[in-house]
Amino acid sequence: MSKTKVIVVGSGNAAMSAGIAALESGADVLMLEKAGPDLAGGNTKYTAGAMRIAYESSDALLPLLANPHDPRIPNTDFGTYTAQKFANDLLGFNEGRLLSPEQQVLISESYDAVNWLAGHGVTYEPIYARQSFERDGKHIFWGGLTLAAENEGVGLFEMELAAFKRLGGRIRCNSAVTGLLTNDNKVTGVMVGDASIDADAVILACGGFEANEEMRVSQIGSHWAAAKVRGTPHNTGDGLKMAFDLGAMRYGSFEGCHATPMDLHMKDFGNLNLPPKERKNYRKICYFLGVMLNAKGERFVDEGVNFRNYTYAQFGRAVLEQPQHFAWQVFDDKVSELLYGEYHFHDASFIEADTLEDLVSKLAGVDAASALKTLTEFNIAVDTDAAFDPTILDGKRTNGLQLDKTNWAQALDTPPFKAFPVTGGITFTYGGLKVDENGAVLAEGGSQIPGLFACGELVGGVFYGGYPGGSGLTSGTVFGRRAGTGCASSKS
Repeated sequence: MSKTKVIVVGSGNAAMSAGIAALESGADVLMLEKAGPDLAGGNTKYTAGAMRIAYESSDALLPLLANPHDPRIPNTDFGTYTAQKFANDLLGFNEGRLLSPEQQVLISESYDAVNWLAGHGVTYEPIYARQSFERDGKHIFWGGLTLAAENEGVGLFEMELAAFKRLGGRIRCNSAVTGLLTNDNKVTGVMVGDASIDADAVILACGGFEANEEMRVSQIGSHWAAAKVRGTPHNTGDGLKMAFDLGAMRYGSFEGCHATPMDLHMKDFGNLNLPPKERKNYRKICYFLGVMLNAKGERFVDEGVNFRNYTYAQFGRAVLEQPQHFAWQVFDDKVSELLYGEYHFHDASFIEADTLEDLVSKLAGVDAASALKTLTEFNIAVDTDAAFDPTILDGKRTNGLQLDKTNWAQALDTPPFKAFPVTGGITFTYGGLKVDENGAVLAEGGSQIPGLFACGELVGGVFYGGYPGGSGLTSGTVFGRRAGTGCASSKS
């Protein structure tokens, strides 16, 4: 019997996971990538490679590590991150909704999916620099996020691509899919320009619509015309449009998206010209160690409401929706050593002053008098009895402000003071398609669209009002693996 011919549209983590799963199920797989070789890999290359998984103990993580003999391991407390904790974190963003079927799948299959990739040569490393603090000589991990692919997103892509090719997969770049071929309502292949390519099944894994300004405005709102795109310029909603043309069900939160505070002066799209370790340096997510001010000189979020894993995707949106779509993050010298490397990056935009009065006078676009009033009142309101501890929700808060900071509140009283200008950078969109347990795309009436599968950002129902960091890549692998396995048995 001839092999099932599968076409995967896209080449990011979800696409690679689908391709690997289809190949190991015996299919013949061709991957078609819109970008050239330099930008192949979709948004995956732009990520820090973090993958959120449910685990019961450190012993579950050790088999995944590139270097399980790292001398720091014996002095590391990875904690636990149970399925129930994962569920609670997702529920915290669901705006009153119960867990969706897709979220239940994400939780239950998270560890197995990441472990499955490990079986194909993908290795991971603890995220010491961004997910742990040292306390009493021990590395304490916080927020339930512990591992990232070795060499971050670029490393993940390269390891997955190597596995895909080892299994016999083929990839063509500069091959934008422009349409789906059908016969009697079954998808039978794709169009690449004027050329047709036949297949028994097609997996759409080509991202959401974050790089499409028109769709951002129509689906999310007018503020989003100003958003910086953190990743690839090629995720323009092509897969969604093709699926909707065949009557696919619209599913999930189309007004929702993952967004992050970014350097105001970054390029409009992510910068793959930077070395992999520097690619995240336009991100600015240490706001929990200071305060954020808008153009009115006012705070607009509780910077310490939770660990940044649980707030940065919402706070990127909050920044973008401020007047003129920007804010300033303000810190004093007490936290300088705690700020992530992105704040010390040679290209980071910031201003510095020895007094708060001088600092606010340099905040471009900000009402200086109001900003000084806000910072003065903040300092007075800080609880001086509670101890500052960035490894826990420390309860060190302000009291009596219209908008209190509920954790990690320290008076801004130690010069030099620094302020970093930020805007909102969009990472990926939440609205998508409804798929069944095999990754098959469903039509509006609930029936399968024969021969059509989807994974990654195209799967709706995974995220709603927010996002616990590291869940996106895990979701791509979970649903990619399902789609690849499911489509391999779809030969007519």
